[in-house]
Amino acid sequence: MVKHIVLFNVKEGEDKDAVAALAASVLVPLVGQIPGLISLEVKRCFVGCDFALYSELESRDALSYYATHPLHEEAKSHFFHLLGNRVAADYEV
Repeated sequence: MVKHIVLFNVKEGEDKDAVAALAASVLVPLVGQIPGLISLEVKRCFVGCDFALYSELESRDALSYYATHPLHEEAKSHFFHLLGNRVAADYEV
């Protein structure tokens, strides 16, 4: 299993709660639609970054498949333009 964590910061002037909610609304439904994606949550942070994504995938191959899947790419198009920066970390368990 692979755990995939992404920490996001929103561009200056954007509503952080709204951007996090938008990201959640388009990313969470991908569970069950993209093979190998076991779980995914998006939550607003109270320390550090503006919001975080935590997901679990079956394998490294599943993570690669998810990263370039058309449904994932389409979901990102709804909120990536609102982001200032992001950092990701992936590890196996």
